[in-house]
Amino acid sequence: MELQKVQDENLLWKLFKSTFIISAFTIGGGFVIIPLLKAKFVDEYKWMDDKEALNLVAIAQSAPGVVAANAAISLGYRLAGIKGTLVALGATILPPLITLSIISYAYDAFANNQYIQLLLKGMQCGATAIIINVAIDLLKKEWKKKLALPLTIIVGTFVANYFFHVNLMYAVVVDAIIGFFLLRDKKYA
Repeated sequence: MELQKVQDENLLWKLFKSTFIISAFTIGGGFVIIPLLKAKFVDEYKWMDDKEALNLVAIAQSAPGVVAANAAISLGYRLAGIKGTLVALGATILPPLITLSIISYAYDAFANNQYIQLLLKGMQCGATAIIINVAIDLLKKEWKKKLALPLTIIVGTFVANYFFHVNLMYAVVVDAIIGFFLLRDKKYA
């Protein structure tokens, strides 16, 4: 799919509704929202393809700020320009704003409630499973391509961060430089 704007008469409403619902039910930070955005906008609506979605995610993760908001900005702009950006960003920010406003009025009741704590622990486990699933899917896609350099970058980044505690942001910068200089040839991408 080329970078043309998606033509859908209900686009802004679908964009708002989808990003609002995803944001409202996403627990675990910005990285959890990524597979949900992919499922909705790539798999269900087919407004973009996998490669474009991965590029959008890379931009969202690399840009300063909250990953979910960055993804909403990129996604909204890609789909409907400035109006799409405002709609997607508003829909992404609104659920946490509402939730935090409600919780702030009854903070002590939430913070000390053992049932709420158990619910949050369960949600954290689910968020972890989603992140692992995305990582495995990305690894499988690169494995099918049988390209040594992208697989080396993936494994190298994991090893550097997990075993040697290299700051993830430094690893991403190094990965970006490697990608810029070594993956420019279409046969490696």
